Amino acid sequence: MKIVRRVGASPRERGSTTGQTCPDIFELSNGDFAVIGREATEELDRELPSDAARADYERIVVITRETLVRAKQDIPDA
Repeated sequence: MKIVRRVGASPRERGSTTGQTCPDIFELSNGDFAVIGREATEELDRELPSDAARADYERIVVITRETLVRAKQDIPDA
């Protein structure tokens, strides 16, 4: 599995002065997506709806609204 491309604007394009420690979204060679964001599992785990669950090896990650909105145009429909 490898990173194929960034999805959306780079952190620098979104206003990060260093462009090094900001949320980001990447498409992977197997078609999945990887997300860099703030780890918020402990904070949000109890907020999950009753029909949602996560495995012990999964984490809840938060990205900014701007990160996702600016990535929308690059996310394939299928």
